[in-house]
Amino acid sequence: MADGPKLRDDQHLLGLEPLTEAAHSEEHGLKGRVSRRSFLSGLGAAGLVASASPLAMAAGVEAPAGAQPESGSSAAASTVLVNGKSYDLSGLEPRVTLLDLLRERIYLTGTKKGCDHGQCGACTVHVNGRRVNSCLTLAVMVAGKEVTTIEGLGQPGNLHPMQAAFVEHDGYQCGYCTSGQIMSAVALLKEPIGPTDEDVKHGMAGNICRCGAYPNIVAAVQQVRGHASNTSVS
Repeated sequence: MADGPKLRDDQHLLGLEPLTEAAHSEEHGLKGRVSRRSFLSGLGAAGLVASASPLAMAAGVEAPAGAQPESGSSAAASTVLVNGKSYDLSGLEPRVTLLDLLRERIYLTGTKKGCDHGQCGACTVHVNGRRVNSCLTLAVMVAGKEVTTIEGLGQPGNLHPMQAAFVEHDGYQCGYCTSGQIMSAVALLKEPIGPTDEDVKHGMAGNICRCGAYPNIVAAVQQVRGHASNTSVS
């Protein structure tokens, strides 16, 4: 029998378990959704910077205005901080994944649903600064934690250095995997990997680019890593 999805070390630290296939949506990834041409014409450098999301539509999920998680209380255990904003998780079905919470409830669609089985890395986000596959993470497991998506990384006119490097090195093609690639690359800056291109390739192995832009992606990551060795990049 084939082995199930493998968890990375950081996911083990979060106490995550792979979802059963029955808990996943039947809707999978790219098939029939977007073409390279329509994606580029519609979104430009899609995934580099996601457009502002209609957070006001997150009724029933976003916590009341001004509400702050109460440290050490049950309130803190039922809320999650996403890109600096608090959202109430109470009443959420236990089987809802973090990916579906972000895309379907909070409308942060910069995080992409690729394989939905933890194999492609398109759904990579940060949980307490560590990269995780949001399709393998139940939303209730991030209660009391901080989640960062591509929307919280940089903004038009104020790109994160990694976003700017991807633009400079043309590290995206169709763009579908780009947000996950960038989130993984940013987390990589704080991880103990070696200095070579091969080290970067190994560190980014969980993120698949179907267009094969790997040399450009590695060049972008290496540029920022070189800069980060002299300055603090977060």
